[in-house]
Amino acid sequence: MKKLGILGGISSASTAEYYKKILNLYYGKFQNYYYPEIVIESLNFQYFTDLENQNRLDEYLNYIKKGIVNLKNAGADIVIMAANSPHSVYGLLEKELEIPILNIVDSVAKQAQALKMRKLLLTGIRYTMNHSFYKDRMKKYGIEMISPDEKHQNIINHIIFDELVINKINQQSQRKFIEIVDYYKKEYGIQGVVLGCTELPLLAEGLEAPVPFLDSLELHCLDTLAYILLPE
Repeated sequence: MKKLGILGGISSASTAEYYKKILNLYYGKFQNYYYPEIVIESLNFQYFTDLENQNRLDEYLNYIKKGIVNLKNAGADIVIMAANSPHSVYGLLEKELEIPILNIVDSVAKQAQALKMRKLLLTGIRYTMNHSFYKDRMKKYGIEMISPDEKHQNIINHIIFDELVINKINQQSQRKFIEIVDYYKKEYGIQGVVLGCTELPLLAEGLEAPVPFLDSLELHCLDTLAYILLPE
């Protein structure tokens, strides 16, 4: 079984969820405690977010690379980044680093294809909703991505940074989120919603929505477990 490296801390809530979910998926499959070995490199969340928001691309890339190299040096055979936004530099990381990195967008795209979805709403932090990395990669799968308008982006971004990253679940925020989803179903005909921030499943859990949610964290974890179980 391969040793997994998780680039985490971005945020702590999602990192903990990745860790628990991967082990729970393993136990659900095998009913034993021969869990995969996992090493976590926890980044400085505020520094990481500052680099994103200030568009300091070189420093951003180097900070992520340093974290992944640390994971490799700790014995990881494969790496996942426990957030959506760092996948904006996935192509550069893939070229420059000699360790497999599982892409979260591919995990979402495969599930959307399986459900025959062709138009999806992208939700996440403002950086992810405004960046092209999701749209560009999804195009290869024949899937169109719709980003929320500025007003709706502000609402979603606020919910994530002021509530979800500190594990705060607000019912009023849940209602607002469903209202946004309903608007884009009626106005744009979306067939599903990408929870393109690994904190958003905390908000969406148990909610009844007009279209299905695609939980990027869970789908990424499923692909990760499948990969680390591949024969050596």
